[in-house]
Amino acid sequence: MKLSAVFPAASVSALALLLSGCAPHHQEARTNTIPSATASATGPVTGPVTVPVDVTILAFNDFHGNLEPPHKAITTTAPDGTKTTVPAGGAAYLASAIRQLRAQYPGSILVSAGDLIGASPLVSSLFLDEPTIEAMDMIGLDFNAVGNHELDHGEAELLRKQNGGCEQHGNTKPCQITSPFPGAKFRFLAGNTLYDDGRTLFPAYGIKTVTVGGQAIRMGFIGLTLKGTADIVSKEGIRNLHFTDEAAAANALVPKLRAEGADSIVLLIHQGGNTDGGYNDKSCPGLTGDIVPILDRLDPSIDVVVSGHTHQAYICDYGRINPAKPFLLTSGGQYGTLLTHISLSIDPATKKVVRKSADNLIIQGEGFVGPKGEVPVQASQPLYPADPAIGGLVSRYAQAAHAVTSKVIGHIGAPLLRESSPAGEQILGSIIADAQLAATSAPDKGGAQIAFMNLGGVRADIVPGKDGAVTFGQIYAVQPFGNMLTTRSYSGQQLRAILEQQFSGERPRLLQISHSLRYRYDLSRPVGQRVTDIWVQDKPVKAATLYRITSSDFLAGGADGFSTLTVGTNLTNGPVDVEALQDYIAAHQGLMPPKAGRIINAGATTPARR
Repeated sequence: MKLSAVFPAASVSALALLLSGCAPHHQEARTNTIPSATASATGPVTGPVTVPVDVTILAFNDFHGNLEPPHKAITTTAPDGTKTTVPAGGAAYLASAIRQLRAQYPGSILVSAGDLIGASPLVSSLFLDEPTIEAMDMIGLDFNAVGNHELDHGEAELLRKQNGGCEQHGNTKPCQITSPFPGAKFRFLAGNTLYDDGRTLFPAYGIKTVTVGGQAIRMGFIGLTLKGTADIVSKEGIRNLHFTDEAAAANALVPKLRAEGADSIVLLIHQGGNTDGGYNDKSCPGLTGDIVPILDRLDPSIDVVVSGHTHQAYICDYGRINPAKPFLLTSGGQYGTLLTHISLSIDPATKKVVRKSADNLIIQGEGFVGPKGEVPVQASQPLYPADPAIGGLVSRYAQAAHAVTSKVIGHIGAPLLRESSPAGEQILGSIIADAQLAATSAPDKGGAQIAFMNLGGVRADIVPGKDGAVTFGQIYAVQPFGNMLTTRSYSGQQLRAILEQQFSGERPRLLQISHSLRYRYDLSRPVGQRVTDIWVQDKPVKAATLYRITSSDFLAGGADGFSTLTVGTNLTNGPVDVEALQDYIAAHQGLMPPKAGRIINAGATTPARR
């Protein structure tokens, strides 16, 4: 089914079968002049306490609108080495776990470190992520730091998510089910997302007062996104915004929070790292990534750093790595599969944190069949009954989207996975590049000879049904952004420069390429000279020859650091990316994973996985 057939206004516009419209509703953007938001959760004050009191924070990150169970698994390892694979995720199960923990730890604060929405499955994205906002309000989220994907539909649409209303800011119609959309009850925080006049898009920080053991504790939360957000979202949607250095922004806010009486400060930051350990390994082995230099410049009086963006899970006592920076660093993986339980013990006399700890808890959901077979519910792990209210909300939206998501668009011969070769060649990324080449190679469609696909835009595996069937919902989960394909002319010299840009940073960012292109690289060579040989249609590339190259409008705008893609000429616009993939699978029944060999690593050094 073509997107344009589903969404009549444009290829990513609203479902014709859904409720048709509410009148445009405008509200003034509630950007702040005093960048704070406050909330409270109080109980009876019983008198002075001399022993430390415990404040509980429940955190997650990179939920990405995964209201339905995402068919992800977490592997646990018992002391005897036995491994158990646990099905995890689903908003109804997450809500149930949070409810149980709040009953056990009254006054718990619930926070998210960004990418709560955006790059979402169809059940949420078809409705502009309104169902995810509704679900999080029902669950009781307090604060969410703006991440890069919150800005997928631009500044104005994100403001609508907070403030409510039905004003349309893109091709997709809002308020299709809930009208008028009330906006989020929780607060978005955006301490380093600024307008030119210095105002932040949303409050930079929030304070929540909780009463524990008769003591009122004021908890301060700073919300930040990565400073490189402008490089990985559509430029058009953020033309009024800029993003400042994370550590500098956080450090400037600490004295403001102290002046407002914050007893403890928690940083919610949509930037993260990687470790070599398991999801709850407290030793934090091999911590690397962009979060590390940020931590090393942060004000040490910050108690906890709740991170995200990398979709990794870790618990780190950063003071063991850098004694001058005694932060508790956490990250809860992705898609609501884990919930981080943070405990802060606070001296009631000094209002100082005297002890802090955290655990990543598996949110066991429902069993499923994955690429490697059945992943059943594990009775040995905590079980959470699905929350009926959240389950009902998700079911309502899922039923509305069913006509789109369940449509079979073709059959494949084997799972198409996001597994990469040692050289960095991904199975599904290669298929997508081939699909984009096929959609734009005809002379009247752009005359493309090469197609590029960025790895960050490949969001899910394609695991067919028992008969090999693939649904539109599955391919939309792979490419949920609705990017338009563009074809431009580049010289052979510019093609080489594009490929060299993959290897210009500390960590390679490999583009996935169509079968028509092959190249060889060697990471032992100097930056700018690492691509040694390039062939297009089995012929060596000539520096002065023009080649027609297809990429998404996202990449062609210079995203992910590929600035050379902006210099192409003779633009031809093509279809939406997911339509190209749909047509390709439909035209290649029984499609199998391609053989590796497009990207050749001639050196001994292997690109680090991202």
